[in-house]
Amino acid sequence: MEYVLAFSKLRMSDVEIVGGKNASLGEMISNLASSGVRVPDGFATTAQAFRDFLKYNNLDEIITNELKNLNPDDLDALAKCGAKIRSLITKANFQPLFLEQIIKFYKELDSDGLGTFAVRSSATAEDLPDASFAGQQETFLNVSEIDDILDKIRLVFASLYNDRAISYRVHKGFSHFEVSLSAGIQRMVRSDKGSSGVMFSLDTESGFKDVVFITSSYGLGECVVQGSVNPDEFYVSKTCLKNNNKAIISRKIGSKLIKMEFKEERKAGENAVKVVDVAKNMQDKFSLNDEQINELARYALIIEEHYKRPMDIEWGLDGLDGKIYILQARPETVQSQKKKDISYKLKEESKVLITGRAIGQKISVGIVKVINDISEISRVNAGDVIVTDMTDPNWEPVMKKAAAIVTNRGGRTCHAAIIARELGIGAVVGTSNATTILKDGDLVSVSCVHGDEGRVYEGALKYEVIENEEFEMQNCGVKIMMNVGNPALAFKFAQMPNDGVGLARLEFIINNHIGIHPNAILDYDNINDDLRNKINEASKGYANAREFFVSKLAEGIATIAAAFYPKPVIIRLSDFKTNEYRKLLGGEFYEMHEENPMLGFRGASRYLAPSFAECFKLECEALKIARDEMGLNNIEIMVPFVRTLSQANSVINLLAKNGLKRGVNGLRVIMMCEVPSNAILCDEFLEYFDGFSIGSNDLTQLTLGLDRDSGMDILVADFDERDEAVLFMLERAITACKKANKYVGICGQGPSDHIDLAVWLKQKGISSMSLNPDSVISTSKRLASI
Repeated sequence: MEYVLAFSKLRMSDVEIVGGKNASLGEMISNLASSGVRVPDGFATTAQAFRDFLKYNNLDEIITNELKNLNPDDLDALAKCGAKIRSLITKANFQPLFLEQIIKFYKELDSDGLGTFAVRSSATAEDLPDASFAGQQETFLNVSEIDDILDKIRLVFASLYNDRAISYRVHKGFSHFEVSLSAGIQRMVRSDKGSSGVMFSLDTESGFKDVVFITSSYGLGECVVQGSVNPDEFYVSKTCLKNNNKAIISRKIGSKLIKMEFKEERKAGENAVKVVDVAKNMQDKFSLNDEQINELARYALIIEEHYKRPMDIEWGLDGLDGKIYILQARPETVQSQKKKDISYKLKEESKVLITGRAIGQKISVGIVKVINDISEISRVNAGDVIVTDMTDPNWEPVMKKAAAIVTNRGGRTCHAAIIARELGIGAVVGTSNATTILKDGDLVSVSCVHGDEGRVYEGALKYEVIENEEFEMQNCGVKIMMNVGNPALAFKFAQMPNDGVGLARLEFIINNHIGIHPNAILDYDNINDDLRNKINEASKGYANAREFFVSKLAEGIATIAAAFYPKPVIIRLSDFKTNEYRKLLGGEFYEMHEENPMLGFRGASRYLAPSFAECFKLECEALKIARDEMGLNNIEIMVPFVRTLSQANSVINLLAKNGLKRGVNGLRVIMMCEVPSNAILCDEFLEYFDGFSIGSNDLTQLTLGLDRDSGMDILVADFDERDEAVLFMLERAITACKKANKYVGICGQGPSDHIDLAVWLKQKGISSMSLNPDSVISTSKRLASI
């Protein structure tokens, strides 16, 4: 009887013998080492050893009787039953042959007597494509010497009857004796002196499959998976990586306040790890460098390709040898199993009480229950919003009762986030101070539909649930593109039917992901201390403020371009008005007051002004990084608000001077046709550009001589893109582009709001319409029917 097997002997076909986790470790050791994937060696006890262990101690009958009539929703009864079973298992003896084999394999693994090991659980129903059983059974770290190993194996066996495990099996429809347990004894990676985390071979929130999502923090990975730390986050484009280009398209620095490390000296039976504070200078740095991020992403591609499905992977960076190791890999179980595409949309807004990381793309309303300790979970009623410092899988029995979960700590790959996704409830994690801001009895709305930012609103807000139908883009005689401002939503929108992005606003990225006036960045040495301190705080993790600005801008551009690659993505250069620029950090020192900013210092006029020349260089540098270094040559450039032919000539030359020359590496430069002079002199303007993108909002205002921002209802009522004068301008621009065989599209609000305008534009021969994402399907259907 083989009660113990070396990892190297195991394959995925051995799940019933050693559980999903251990089978996967063996699979990778045997098949992926030649591809450079490092997996620490070890051995596994078998499921048969576990079953025989229970029989040897007459525990199988006792457990059957204890669980027979248990109601897992009765949390008190669940706790008593689980505690009794676990106590019996931890006091039981191993059958002699099993004990003999454990000792033999351990001596071989620890031949030098200097090793330290992890003792992990691996259930036979764990890490399956449709159930993760994430973190339900115990893991013990920094275990050494045979007696300690044996004690930890008993504790691992006992953890099959944790409250959360019992409840989860019932919830997922597994019989308690359908699941057996294997213990994996694995040589430890010294990530306590390095860093560790979790990565997914897709985006966990949208299910977008062309990125690798990585979380990382200092020390052992338990802090990341438990959700006790807010980790760094990185997105890597698979397309860029496969083409050997710069591939990191997003970085977010986490607070990383604590880390878990080994106790070098400890007494027998004492916990072998400890949690310590991270030094401030280390908190302000990323826990991985670019080379390490790319190496991890390459491992994710290799593992995903081998398993032929999206994967959830734990990893560790050994601080002693500097190498990255894969600690386990399991199928991703939420997005890959999603059957219906349901989305949520807020119909109103109120005061935002707190923000954090969004989990689940859902909206929920409920009463706040602040839970300070797991002993208080009986206070939670169905439909409550649980607010706590952090959760772990022990909370699973009560989490499924909640409308939503809000935590102070945790990232998007922690156990709480995984379970929230599986249960289909929304969560906002890593808020820092939710338990202080939100009060027991508050009525709140928890919204996770704003990209990666989750928001908790005051009161019960109205929202709608939309069941998105499957739709294939039909040939409707015109390309249907999208207006995309927020890079955090790009992965979601890219999965809708589309022909690319007709308008991506650079100012959205600057405002939401940078928030600092570019002149304040460039004038860093001369600004006041208060402003400098705020810039320092915002730019943590970057070499300097300038690098922060350029990198964040390039990443925002690249995220949108990578999401839609190889379809065209038209990036509009920044088109802030002076009043909008003043709202950025430091903006009041560099922007004048204007009576009518819409007609003021904006667009091409700003780029060409000496006072903005260095700022414009930052934009060009970011675009060059995304196009040339990342290889995202689907990026095209749109120049807004070009008033005169002289400006057209000058701005094209300025772009070329900054390394963005028309035609080089396939670069197209489009002009936003939004000033009446553009339509009046359309043939002449087209000599400088590769086509027009009609900005119907400003073209309508300037043609009709009105300002929608004036606040006068009578003027707003006159605004209509279908006015005869506006249609004259539109037709003139479309005709000129067709005559010159150049691109012509429209990216204003008009076609999204008015189907009759969309039909008219199609009849006039426009090349593309860039619509708001929520109107893409309805407008496409209508156009296809005509």
